[in-house]
Amino acid sequence: MLYNLVRSFLYPFILIFLLFKPKKMKFVFTRFFEDISILKKGEQYIWVHCSSVGEINLSDALIKKLKENFKDNILITVFTDTGYETALNKYSKDNRISILKFPLDDMFILKKIFNYIKVSKVILIETEIWPNLITLGNKMSKVYIINGRISNKSFPRYNKVKWILKPLFSKINGFSMQSDEDKKRIISLGAEATKVSVSGNLKFDISFEEFNSSEKTALKKLLKSNSRKIFVAGSTRDGEDSILIDIYKELKNTLLIIVPRHLERVSEIETLLKDSTLSYKKLTDLENNPCSEEFQVLVVDKMGVLRKFYSIADITFVGGTLVDIGGHSLLEPLFYGKTPIFGSYLQNVKDISRDILTLGIGYKVHNKEEFLNAINLLETNPVSEDKIKEFFKSNKNAAEKTIKFMEEE
Repeated sequence: MLYNLVRSFLYPFILIFLLFKPKKMKFVFTRFFEDISILKKGEQYIWVHCSSVGEINLSDALIKKLKENFKDNILITVFTDTGYETALNKYSKDNRISILKFPLDDMFILKKIFNYIKVSKVILIETEIWPNLITLGNKMSKVYIINGRISNKSFPRYNKVKWILKPLFSKINGFSMQSDEDKKRIISLGAEATKVSVSGNLKFDISFEEFNSSEKTALKKLLKSNSRKIFVAGSTRDGEDSILIDIYKELKNTLLIIVPRHLERVSEIETLLKDSTLSYKKLTDLENNPCSEEFQVLVVDKMGVLRKFYSIADITFVGGTLVDIGGHSLLEPLFYGKTPIFGSYLQNVKDISRDILTLGIGYKVHNKEEFLNAINLLETNPVSEDKIKEFFKSNKNAAEKTIKFMEEE
């Protein structure tokens, strides 16, 4: 296969490059030298591959359904380090589930895994197209793309290489797509129409944590929010924090909480806040040394707490939407009865954002003035929580539909 010849040719050059990039070297080597003895040799597995934290979280309901409907063990592979840590936190105590870092589609390592265990199904979450995993999966099991989506941004790029995708897609047993539009696009790229179905979005089946009133009160007390409104900016990306700080300066009696998507950006946000002269605290510092005085901004410098902050918010913003990223989960604030504000870059959440806007349970903004107007509307014309609950109810059961789809193939 040309793909593997090119990889073999590039390996020496990549190795030389990595010698000067210790972090990237560690990333690659931890994936090439995984200990697969954590797997139960010779036993049958369903292999679920995820890219990052988002795919791990949305796969939760699917994993539960797989365990209920099949006797197989489950192998979860994850591309990113944060996704791997999230998977460990969720499943490390489950005897039927094993977790590995994805070996970067290396043919030799993949063959080693396929020979070590028996794989009945390979499930690729969303559009994780890895040629060697698909090829070997086709030879030794069945392969499915689940919760598939083709964004507006990626569709033109895929279209240019459809001559490569079509033979790969012929090796996939079934495509369970999020929407009719995704179905049309995957067929136009070479998938056989008879293999493609629409099962909805697994994000609606995510089990969100519930927080009781005492937990919320304790968090507000830690934050010294007092009578102030709480403005939570979740999953912010580079370029958004300065905009949010500028908007915050126009607000009165409000506490701003910035939760960056990636923790390595915390120092950048601190620099912006110092330049703005706003008083701020980092969450870990506050937890270790609670303060008695109010501050204007909290920077969240730990993972896994965004939902708890959404649960106490009066104003919520979802990041990756004011800059060209494509948007993060709009469902998280909605689950806690909060009306999300988001920008116009929505390619990753196009169907959900469209439905939210149609139902009037969220606000899309293009500039500072529209953002401030949306904040004002949240106070003067709040959205009914019953309307939000109905939105979730009408979109449930994507995991169950996905299981039925695989059983029929």
